[in-house]
Amino acid sequence: METFEECLCRRSGLTVDEVESLLARMTRMEIQKGETLVRKGGRNTNIYIIEKGIWRASYINSDGNDITLWFASKGDLLFSSWCFVGNMPSMITLESMSDSIIYGISRDDAEDFFMSSVEAARIGRRLYEKEIFEVERWLLGSGAPRARDRYETLLAEKADLLQYVPLKYIASYLFITPQSLSRIRAELARGDGGHHHH
Repeated sequence: METFEECLCRRSGLTVDEVESLLARMTRMEIQKGETLVRKGGRNTNIYIIEKGIWRASYINSDGNDITLWFASKGDLLFSSWCFVGNMPSMITLESMSDSIIYGISRDDAEDFFMSSVEAARIGRRLYEKEIFEVERWLLGSGAPRARDRYETLLAEKADLLQYVPLKYIASYLFITPQSLSRIRAELARGDGGHHHH
Protein backbone atom coordinates (compact mmCIF):
# COMPACT_ATOMS: atom_id res chain seq x y z
CA MET A 1 0.00 0.00 0.00
CA GLU A 2 1.45 3.37 -0.90
CA THR A 3 1.50 5.87 1.94
CA PHE A 4 -0.62 9.00 1.91
CA GLU A 5 2.52 11.09 1.27
CA GLU A 6 3.55 8.90 -1.69
CA CYS A 7 0.03 9.14 -3.07
CA LEU A 8 0.10 12.93 -2.74
CA CYS A 9 3.49 13.10 -4.47
CA ARG A 10 2.27 10.95 -7.32
CA ARG A 11 -1.00 12.83 -7.75
CA SER A 12 0.42 16.35 -7.45
CA GLY A 13 3.91 16.00 -8.86
CA LEU A 14 5.39 17.35 -5.63
CA THR A 15 8.50 15.94 -3.97
CA VAL A 16 8.39 14.24 -0.57
CA ASP A 17 10.10 17.28 0.99
CA GLU A 18 7.54 19.62 -0.53
CA VAL A 19 4.65 17.50 0.70
CA GLU A 20 6.14 17.39 4.20
CA SER A 21 6.69 21.14 4.32
CA LEU A 22 3.06 21.67 3.30
CA LEU A 23 1.64 19.16 5.81
CA ALA A 24 3.77 20.69 8.58
CA ARG A 25 1.68 23.84 8.23
CA MET A 26 -1.63 22.02 8.23
CA THR A 27 -3.80 20.77 11.08
CA ARG A 28 -4.62 17.06 11.20
CA MET A 29 -8.28 16.28 11.91
CA GLU A 30 -10.26 13.11 12.45
CA ILE A 31 -13.75 13.32 10.96
CA GLN A 32 -16.66 10.98 11.61
CA LYS A 33 -18.71 9.45 8.82
CA GLY A 34 -21.60 11.74 7.86
CA GLU A 35 -19.96 14.99 8.98
CA THR A 36 -19.81 17.92 6.60
CA LEU A 37 -17.01 20.47 6.13
CA VAL A 38 -19.31 22.94 4.47
CA ARG A 39 -22.96 22.97 3.50
CA LYS A 40 -24.70 24.91 0.76
CA GLY A 41 -24.89 28.55 1.84
CA GLY A 42 -22.12 28.08 4.39
CA ARG A 43 -18.72 29.73 4.36
CA ASN A 44 -15.53 27.75 4.73
CA THR A 45 -12.46 29.13 3.00
CA ASN A 46 -10.15 26.39 4.28
CA ILE A 47 -8.39 23.95 2.02
CA TYR A 48 -8.06 20.29 3.03
CA ILE A 49 -6.09 17.27 1.91
CA ILE A 50 -7.45 13.77 2.52
CA GLU A 51 -5.19 11.25 4.22
CA LYS A 52 -7.86 8.59 4.61
CA GLY A 53 -11.55 8.29 3.76
CA ILE A 54 -14.03 8.97 0.98
CA TRP A 55 -15.80 12.31 0.50
CA ARG A 56 -18.69 13.43 -1.65
CA ALA A 57 -19.38 16.87 -3.09
CA SER A 58 -23.02 17.49 -3.91
CA TYR A 59 -25.58 20.14 -4.64
CA ILE A 60 -29.35 20.29 -4.81
CA ASN A 61 -30.55 21.22 -8.30
CA SER A 62 -33.61 23.33 -9.19
CA ASP A 63 -35.85 20.24 -9.09
CA GLY A 64 -34.73 19.53 -5.54
CA ASN A 65 -32.65 16.51 -6.54
CA ASP A 66 -29.43 15.70 -4.75
CA ILE A 67 -26.71 15.62 -7.43
CA THR A 68 -23.24 14.19 -6.80
CA LEU A 69 -20.53 16.35 -8.38
CA TRP A 70 -17.46 14.36 -7.44
CA PHE A 71 -15.89 11.94 -5.00
CA ALA A 72 -12.55 12.51 -3.32
CA SER A 73 -10.24 10.09 -1.52
CA LYS A 74 -6.64 9.68 -0.34
CA GLY A 75 -4.34 12.37 -1.75
CA ASP A 76 -7.18 14.54 -3.08
CA LEU A 77 -7.90 18.14 -2.15
CA LEU A 78 -11.19 19.23 -0.65
CA PHE A 79 -12.51 22.75 -0.74
CA SER A 80 -15.47 24.77 -1.91
CA SER A 81 -14.23 26.88 -4.81
CA TRP A 82 -17.05 29.36 -4.14
CA CYS A 83 -15.70 30.02 -0.67
CA PHE A 84 -12.01 29.55 -1.35
CA VAL A 85 -11.69 31.39 -4.64
CA GLY A 86 -14.81 33.53 -4.81
CA ASN A 87 -15.26 34.30 -1.11
CA MET A 88 -18.97 33.61 -1.61
CA PRO A 89 -21.36 31.27 0.21
CA SER A 90 -20.82 27.71 -0.92
CA MET A 91 -23.04 26.21 -3.59
CA ILE A 92 -21.96 22.71 -2.61
CA THR A 93 -21.93 20.41 0.39
CA LEU A 94 -18.81 18.39 1.24
CA GLU A 95 -19.72 15.29 3.25
CA SER A 96 -17.67 12.39 4.57
CA MET A 97 -18.87 8.98 3.43
CA SER A 98 -16.58 7.22 5.91
CA ASP A 99 -14.53 7.97 8.99
CA SER A 100 -11.71 10.12 7.68
CA ILE A 101 -8.43 11.80 8.47
CA ILE A 102 -7.83 15.13 6.76
CA TYR A 103 -5.33 17.97 6.99
CA GLY A 104 -6.66 21.52 6.88
CA ILE A 105 -5.21 24.99 6.43
CA SER A 106 -6.91 28.37 6.27
CA ARG A 107 -6.78 30.30 3.02
CA ASP A 108 -4.74 33.05 4.66
CA ASP A 109 -2.18 30.59 6.03
CA ALA A 110 -2.02 28.77 2.70
CA GLU A 111 -1.44 32.02 0.83
CA ASP A 112 1.18 33.20 3.34
CA PHE A 113 2.96 29.87 2.87
CA PHE A 114 2.78 30.01 -0.95
CA MET A 115 4.19 33.56 -0.86
CA SER A 116 7.00 32.65 1.52
CA SER A 117 9.45 31.28 -1.05
CA VAL A 118 9.88 30.21 -4.66
CA GLU A 119 9.67 26.57 -3.51
CA ALA A 120 6.42 27.22 -1.66
CA ALA A 121 4.99 29.09 -4.64
CA ARG A 122 5.65 26.00 -6.76
CA ILE A 123 3.73 23.86 -4.27
CA GLY A 124 0.73 26.19 -4.51
CA ARG A 125 0.87 26.23 -8.27
CA ARG A 126 1.09 22.43 -8.46
CA LEU A 127 -1.93 22.00 -6.18
CA TYR A 128 -4.02 24.48 -8.16
CA GLU A 129 -2.98 22.90 -11.45
CA LYS A 130 -4.01 19.49 -10.13
CA GLU A 131 -7.44 20.84 -9.19
CA ILE A 132 -7.99 22.57 -12.53
CA PHE A 133 -7.06 19.35 -14.28
CA GLU A 134 -9.53 17.38 -12.14
CA VAL A 135 -12.33 19.84 -12.89
CA GLU A 136 -11.63 19.71 -16.63
CA ARG A 137 -11.56 15.95 -16.50
CA TRP A 138 -14.89 15.97 -14.72
CA LEU A 139 -16.44 18.34 -17.27
CA LEU A 140 -15.11 16.37 -20.23
CA GLY A 141 -16.22 13.12 -18.64
CA SER A 142 -19.79 14.18 -18.02
CA GLY A 143 -22.00 12.46 -20.51
CA ALA A 144 -19.41 12.01 -23.27
CA PRO A 145 -17.97 8.51 -22.80
CA ARG A 146 -20.26 5.71 -21.81
CA ALA A 147 -21.29 5.61 -18.19
CA ARG A 148 -19.74 2.18 -17.94
CA ASP A 149 -16.28 3.52 -18.86
CA ARG A 150 -16.60 6.30 -16.31
CA TYR A 151 -17.72 3.80 -13.69
CA GLU A 152 -14.70 1.56 -14.37
CA THR A 153 -12.37 4.58 -14.20
CA LEU A 154 -13.94 5.65 -10.92
CA LEU A 155 -13.44 2.19 -9.39
CA ALA A 156 -9.85 2.03 -10.64
CA GLU A 157 -9.04 5.37 -9.01
CA LYS A 158 -11.11 5.02 -5.85
CA ALA A 159 -11.16 1.32 -5.10
CA ASP A 160 -12.78 1.67 -1.65
CA LEU A 161 -15.69 3.69 -3.06
CA LEU A 162 -18.22 0.85 -3.10
CA GLN A 163 -17.53 0.04 0.50
CA TYR A 164 -18.79 3.44 1.67
CA VAL A 165 -20.82 5.18 -1.00
CA PRO A 166 -24.49 4.33 -1.62
CA LEU A 167 -25.14 3.37 -5.24
CA LYS A 168 -27.65 6.21 -5.71
CA TYR A 169 -24.81 8.71 -5.23
CA ILE A 170 -22.59 6.90 -7.73
CA ALA A 171 -25.47 6.76 -10.24
CA SER A 172 -26.11 10.50 -9.92
CA TYR A 173 -22.39 11.18 -10.46
CA LEU A 174 -22.56 9.12 -13.67
CA PHE A 175 -25.76 10.88 -14.80
CA ILE A 176 -27.66 7.59 -14.92
CA THR A 177 -30.45 5.97 -12.93
CA PRO A 178 -29.64 3.50 -10.14
CA GLN A 179 -31.33 0.87 -12.34
CA SER A 180 -28.86 1.52 -15.17
CA LEU A 181 -25.98 1.32 -12.72
CA SER A 182 -27.25 -2.05 -11.46
CA ARG A 183 -27.27 -3.27 -15.07
CA ILE A 184 -23.68 -2.09 -15.63
CA ARG A 185 -22.58 -3.75 -12.40
CA ALA A 186 -24.25 -7.01 -13.43
CA GLU A 187 -22.51 -6.89 -16.82
CA LEU A 188 -19.13 -6.29 -15.22
CA ALA A 189 -19.73 -9.07 -12.70
CA ARG A 190 -20.54 -11.44 -15.55
CA GLY A 191 -17.44 -10.16 -17.33
CA ASP A 192 -19.12 -9.35 -20.61
CA GLY A 193 -18.99 -6.23 -22.71
CA GLY A 194 -17.27 -7.22 -25.89
CA HIS A 195 -14.97 -9.62 -24.06
CA HIS A 196 -16.73 -12.95 -24.46
CA HIS A 197 -15.24 -15.85 -22.59
CA HIS A 198 -15.97 -19.24 -24.15
